[in-house]
Amino acid sequence: MYFTKRPTIKEVAQAAGVSTQTVSRVINDRPDVAEDTREKIHQVIEKLGYQPSALARSLIQQRSYTLGVVTAGLKFNGPSRTLNGITFQSEKMGYSLLLKELPRFDTEDIKPLLQNLTAHHVDGIIWAVPQVGDNRSWIDEELNDLPIPIVFLTMENHPGLTIISFDNYLGGRMATEHLLQQGYRHIGHITGPMDWWESRQRKAGWKAALESAGLSPQDHHSTEGNWSSSSGEVAFKQLLNQYPEMDAVFVANDQMALSVIQVSDRGNVNIPDRLGVVGMDGMPEAAYFKTPLSTIVLDQYLLGCTAVEEIVHSIEKSREHSEHENQRTIILSPELLIRESSVRSSRFDIESP
Repeated sequence: MYFTKRPTIKEVAQAAGVSTQTVSRVINDRPDVAEDTREKIHQVIEKLGYQPSALARSLIQQRSYTLGVVTAGLKFNGPSRTLNGITFQSEKMGYSLLLKELPRFDTEDIKPLLQNLTAHHVDGIIWAVPQVGDNRSWIDEELNDLPIPIVFLTMENHPGLTIISFDNYLGGRMATEHLLQQGYRHIGHITGPMDWWESRQRKAGWKAALESAGLSPQDHHSTEGNWSSSSGEVAFKQLLNQYPEMDAVFVANDQMALSVIQVSDRGNVNIPDRLGVVGMDGMPEAAYFKTPLSTIVLDQYLLGCTAVEEIVHSIEKSREHSEHENQRTIILSPELLIRESSVRSSRFDIESP
């Protein structure tokens, strides 16, 4: 088998009639090179098929251009879409990824994982594991000795950390207020697992919207699922039994909302005239449910892209020794997407407040 020798930076410099330092400046997009020289070097690079060595760049700049990404639950729609955004934006910004998937959301043995990432000389870490139960209890102890920046996704505010989250409370409130505006008054809620911070925030938004409208949500007005469609079916049937006057339901994610639509169809419950339904997440398939689903869109892809932008910003600041400037909370806004499942075609059965 025949292999072609890979061209070197020295050969590029010789062909262009410049020094290797000048070629290096062009490769690293330095401004101190004349435009005609820069253009000539780019032409030679293209002609020779020269590709700069990532390893050489890392050694020269003393950085790996690698980000550590810790995630969990990639079988769920949200985490997988977030990872898609992280992957795209990392490549766009010239970084490779070292991915670690935790076996469970509540994994406690974090120290060896952090040591492994730092041993591989990642420049920064994106902690893309949602806050569940006590899976943030290690932060104060383990981060004291972490020599590189870290950005956390999907958790409550914590002093001294850079955090990027959606406003889940606002999303729950927006969904419920939309149903109220459509004339529904008995609005139930199917939550996600309540050890998830996101679930508690969404339920709090649902409750606040009802109370602001002069209504009194009760314990039996909500049931709990685990994000899966099968759990949504069980939770919805339970909710129908314990809240028979219910005329609308806010479902904490679109996958569980799919079950609500299917069960209603089998029971000849008309959506939206008899039952209004709003989901949350904004999964693309929701537009193609038997009754297209109104949903609160959380752009998880944008969350992943924003995480990369923020960790790269933190890396640059840390290299400038600008401490504490990179510690902040970024809240991304949800968006209400209205479809057929929550817009009544008639108002004959709307009750007064």
